Amino acid sequence: MNTNVEAIPMVAEKTPFASIIKKNLREYGMLISLAVIMIFFQYQTEGTLLQPLNLTNLVLQNSYIVIMALGMLLVIVAGHIDLSVGSVAGFIGGLAAVLMVEYHWHYVPAALICLVAGALIGALQGYFVAFHKIPSFIVTLGGMLVFRGLTLALLAGQSVGPFPPEFQLLSSGFIPELINGEGLRMTSVLIGCLVSAGLFYAAMRERANKVQYGASAEPMVFFTIKNLVFAVAIIFFSYLLASYKGLPNVMIVMFGLMLIYDFVTNRTTIGRRVYALGGNEKAARLSGIKTDRLSFYTFINMGVLAAVAGLIFAARLNTATPKAGVGFELDVIAACFIGGASATGGVGKVMGAVIGAFVMGVMNNGMSILGIGIDWQQVIKGIVLVAAVFVDVYNKNK
Repeated sequence: MNTNVEAIPMVAEKTPFASIIKKNLREYGMLISLAVIMIFFQYQTEGTLLQPLNLTNLVLQNSYIVIMALGMLLVIVAGHIDLSVGSVAGFIGGLAAVLMVEYHWHYVPAALICLVAGALIGALQGYFVAFHKIPSFIVTLGGMLVFRGLTLALLAGQSVGPFPPEFQLLSSGFIPELINGEGLRMTSVLIGCLVSAGLFYAAMRERANKVQYGASAEPMVFFTIKNLVFAVAIIFFSYLLASYKGLPNVMIVMFGLMLIYDFVTNRTTIGRRVYALGGNEKAARLSGIKTDRLSFYTFINMGVLAAVAGLIFAARLNTATPKAGVGFELDVIAACFIGGASATGGVGKVMGAVIGAFVMGVMNNGMSILGIGIDWQQVIKGIVLVAAVFVDVYNKNK
């Protein structure tokens, strides 16, 4: 009897367009929502929203929210919450002002001390949450009050500044121009082209790996159109910024952190373990994951990023004030939830949190240009946040 079995080659499954859209509805839905919101405010503000000056201000105003959202995403994915990030950012800004302005420290060691202080604050809060099982809501709510009070004490209730000019460049500076261009900063345009090309190449390699190993891959036409749209958007964005002063330094910091955290969450063991922890802590612990230590690390990471955001915000204002950071935690948490993070943990993407932060930022900026009062701005942002969480719960129940 012939027992030979014909080998069946592994071929990537061709997924229909409708299935692709449905499978990635959350991710694509957020991108579409951001585009629609920008088009709406661009029309309502008669073109003011995407003017180079306003676009630069939009980046500067939301950079510290985006940076803190990267850390908050991991905390939320792990099944926790951190309400203290705004107070920690304000405290770190105050500490930086005292060291640089009153004690005349060089900005480099002063900034390093501030980052270490942020890590220690995160470790302190994470210790009580991870090893003593005190709910993170309670611990960080206490931290919010404690560090707001310490900021007032540290600054003696007064604003402290100005900072050294070199430190101000962290938030107010722009990348140096290496290519002469008449009325246009060609270095920024070139960087935008290189970034778009690099992201397109990385996406091509990822799709090729899926095809090679027989995994489900997007249809080539859909894949090409999607990534070309992203590439054109990046180049257009770079062109607009280049027509003013170029790419802000803080944008380079923000983009670098985005790439690092996207890599960590998608390509590393610790990233996958954070998702496993948030998805089912008991199962993760039984599988050998040290869940307590992992939760502890997420809070340390959050403390460091809150310190980075505090330094950037202080450099932008060129002074440290006792009110710095008030309300930041609301925008950061809202950015993560609007970007698709689940309130129950285990779900969320880095790019989703970034998009959520810019959704909030564009709404704030657009409503301010239109002259909408802060009262109605708060109402609208609250409705958007509740709607985003409702959609998450609805999809999960469905």
